[in-house]
Amino acid sequence: MSTNVADGALAPENGGTLPDLSYAQIFAKFLRFGFLAWGGPIAQIAMIRRELVDEEHWVSSARFNRILAVYQVLPGPEAHELCVFFGTLPKGKLGGLLAGLGFMMPGFVLMFALSWLYLSTGIMQTAAATAAFLGVQPAVIALIVRAVHRIGGHILLDRWLWGIAGVAGLAALVGTPFWLTLPIAGLVYMFAARHQRVMAGLLMAVLVGVGLYFAWVTFGSTVGGDAVSAQAIANQKPSLLELFISGLKAGLLTFGGAYTVIPFLRADAVGNGWMTDAQFLDGLALSGILPAPLIIFSTFIGYFGGGPLGAIVMTIGIFLPAFSFSLFFHDQLERLVDSEKIKTFLEGISAAVVGLIAATTLELGQKTLVNVPGVVIPLAIFAVALALLYVFKAKTTILWVVLAAAGTGLVLFG
Repeated sequence: MSTNVADGALAPENGGTLPDLSYAQIFAKFLRFGFLAWGGPIAQIAMIRRELVDEEHWVSSARFNRILAVYQVLPGPEAHELCVFFGTLPKGKLGGLLAGLGFMMPGFVLMFALSWLYLSTGIMQTAAATAAFLGVQPAVIALIVRAVHRIGGHILLDRWLWGIAGVAGLAALVGTPFWLTLPIAGLVYMFAARHQRVMAGLLMAVLVGVGLYFAWVTFGSTVGGDAVSAQAIANQKPSLLELFISGLKAGLLTFGGAYTVIPFLRADAVGNGWMTDAQFLDGLALSGILPAPLIIFSTFIGYFGGGPLGAIVMTIGIFLPAFSFSLFFHDQLERLVDSEKIKTFLEGISAAVVGLIAATTLELGQKTLVNVPGVVIPLAIFAVALALLYVFKAKTTILWVVLAAAGTGLVLFG
C-alpha cells in the first residue's frame, strides 16, 4: 500500500491510505462496481462505501460523508460522481475518467443493445412484446411514485419546501417552463431560510402568478394546444447537437437523484415528438432492470432521436456534468456548497424538482390508463407493484417487479 498519489489527489485530507493501482486496475475495479450496480443509488453508494471506506480505507468515514454531502446537493447521479472522485485519488484526473467510464460502461452497453433490439429488430411489432410492455407500464409508474416519496422524504423538510414543491408541481401541470420555476423556487427558499419571509412570500406569489399566466395560455385556447401538439409530432428528428444539449441540460438539473431527470427528458423527447409517452415508459422500464444509474435511459432516448450516434451523443451530454464536477471542480464546489446562501438556493430548486416529478408522474399515469386496456387491470398492477417496492428492499427488487409485470402483461394481454 502507498500514499503516493498523482497530482490532484487529496491524501492528507482523506484520513485514509490509498492503494497503488495502475490505470488498468482502476478501470477494472470500477467496471466491477458497474456490473454490481443493482438496486438504485442507495445500494450503489452503500457498495462503494463498504469496499472503499470500510474494507480498503481509501478515505475516513467522516471524509466520505462530507464528499457524499457535496454530491447529494449537486445535480447528477451521486454514485457515479463518487466513482469519478475516488478514481482521482490514486491517479489524478485520468484515473477519475477511467473510474467513471468503468462504472457506467455495463449499463451503457446493455441499454445500447436493448435500444437496438427495441427499434431495429421489429420485436415491438410482435404481440408478445406489446403485451409484456403493456403490463410493465403501470409498474413503471409505481417505480416513479416510490422514488418521489423517497426523494421527497429527504428534501421536503419544512413547510416552505413543501409549499415550493406543491406550487412548482401545479405550475408544471399547466405548462410553466422549468427554467422559470426552478430559479424562482431557489430564491424563495434562500430568503425563507434567512427569515426574510416577506421577500420569500412575494417571490412565492410571483411563482403562483407565473403559473396562473401559463394556465390561462394553456387552457385559454384548446385549438392552439392541439396545433402545438400536432406540430411537435410533425417535427423532424433532432440533430446530434440538439440531442447533446438535451442530455447536457438534463444532466445539469438532476437535483435529488436520477429520477429527477424524468420531467426534463420527457419535455424534450415526448414534447418534441421524438417518441410517445408509452415508449418513454418502456425506456424507463428497461433502465430499471439494468445495473446502472437510472439516467442511462437517456441512451434509449438518444437512440430514438438519432440512432446509434444519437445514443452516444446524448449519453455523453447527460454524464458530462457528473464527470466535470468531480474531475475539475470538486474542491471549489465543496467550498461553494458550504455557503449557506448557495445551499439553501439549491435546496429550494430540489424541492421544486420534486414537484415537477410528481406532476410528470400524474401525466404519465393518466396516459398509461388510456394506453393500457381497461382501468382495473392497470390500477391493480400499479398497486401490487407499489406494495412490493415498499415491502421488499433487496437490490434486485426492481428487476423482479418489472419482470413480474411483464409476465402479467403476457398473460392478460397476449
